[in-house]
Amino acid sequence: MLQRLPVGIQTFSELRGRNCLYVDKTETIAQLLNTGKYFFLSRPRRFGKSLLLSTIKEIYQGNRALFDGLWIADQWDWGKVHPVIHLSFASMGYRELGLETAIRLRLQSYANDYGICIDTIGSIARIFAELLEKIANQHGKVVLLIDEYDKPLIDYLDDIPLARTNQQVMKTFYSVIKDSDPYLEFLLITGVSKFSRVSIFSDLNNLYDLTLDRSTATLLGYTQTELEHYFTPYMPETEQYLEITRPALLEKIREWYNGYTWDLRTSVYNPYSILSFFQAQAFRNFWFESGTPTFLPKLMRRDKVYRLDKFKIDDLGLGNYDLDRLQLIPVMFQTGYLTLQSQDKYGMYWLDYPNREVRRSMLMFLMAEWAHVEPAYTTPMVLQLSEAFDNNDVPAVIEAIKTVFQKIPYQIFLQDREAYYHSLIYLTFFYLGQYAEAEVNENNGRVDCVVKTPTHLYIIEFKLDKTAKIAMEQIKSRDYAGAFRADPRPKVLVGINFSSKLKGVDDWVMEAG
Repeated sequence: MLQRLPVGIQTFSELRGRNCLYVDKTETIAQLLNTGKYFFLSRPRRFGKSLLLSTIKEIYQGNRALFDGLWIADQWDWGKVHPVIHLSFASMGYRELGLETAIRLRLQSYANDYGICIDTIGSIARIFAELLEKIANQHGKVVLLIDEYDKPLIDYLDDIPLARTNQQVMKTFYSVIKDSDPYLEFLLITGVSKFSRVSIFSDLNNLYDLTLDRSTATLLGYTQTELEHYFTPYMPETEQYLEITRPALLEKIREWYNGYTWDLRTSVYNPYSILSFFQAQAFRNFWFESGTPTFLPKLMRRDKVYRLDKFKIDDLGLGNYDLDRLQLIPVMFQTGYLTLQSQDKYGMYWLDYPNREVRRSMLMFLMAEWAHVEPAYTTPMVLQLSEAFDNNDVPAVIEAIKTVFQKIPYQIFLQDREAYYHSLIYLTFFYLGQYAEAEVNENNGRVDCVVKTPTHLYIIEFKLDKTAKIAMEQIKSRDYAGAFRADPRPKVLVGINFSSKLKGVDDWVMEAG
């Protein structure tokens, strides 16, 4: 009988108690626990950070029975038991109570758990310091685990004054950790972002950042080896249901859900997507659908960014996350919508989408933001375009392109017509590449767009506030079709003019290539 798939389960004791599948990370965890004391780790949401901290908690509390059959079972000194303070900001109730009150109540709860009497009148910093000292004196050095430290900031990126207030509360709270060193055995702080590390943890300058460290590159997420080892029992049923062979299944899973890397040597799968895939036995955008911050597409439109592939940034830029002026690329990297692709000889990182799930979903949300429609409508719009190409129906292609621009408020469009024209044309045809082979170029002397269907090859040139004739003359004078002479499919040349006055296509011509 197959083990349960722990979709959404973030507590190690529950996962083991319910006989759920666990991809054994305990060897890497033990190495971490044995190599240092103060750590920080950022990873995207749904990557297993909470489960990691829950696992470490059970190790330090000496619950060996939970680890039967795992690597660490016979490799750890289970007599080395320590009190654990495990603070998860996601479950702290700060939205209802306010951050400072929520922290105060949680510290008081731990004091009660350990039979400690603390002064509840003072500041949260004073209460925290007193709690750590008294627990250590009575029960041994404290293991401090802090999960989703940045949630009180990320939740309020649409309310910067409140985010700043929470930032100051957090700075006060964390300020006591360094002076509490004699009372601490181990500290790990996790979050989605590295943002405000300097301002929040300014007093904790001995905090080692594991985010891009090779020792933790595979600590969270599943490697290819782990996927094929742990999920092999679930594959036969999936293959039968999807009517697909094992090699084809593995390749498609890799295309959809692999691609994340933090060391440029090993890539990992998004664990939430993999678990959800084998549960549903369907290729869907599981991670993206589980909660995409609405501020991201708005931030991209603010910066007039409509493509995310192949960005260049240095390592300092990757950690730049400023409340006063959110920088798009660091935000996209830290939240998991971009990942490392390569590093040049100057130390600069190239970033790109990690996989098909993220690329497809982000295009859908970006199109929705620029076209002023709900995300659910963007895929049907692009499918309409794909169907028109498949039917070799150029008038229907033109109508589909017009549809993309219909919902944009006229005044908003006029204010930024160049950006709107370029962004929506690019997004539409780049998204079309999910359903047809579409190549889209940007102002680089090559044809604007090439769409390849099973029977035809379309070479398309767009113009803004000119004429379709000018677009066609450019296709011919620069011999755009010449690059595709070896392709036996009939060539169709299409010149399209876009009118900013009409907010749509006003003229188009078509010729055989």
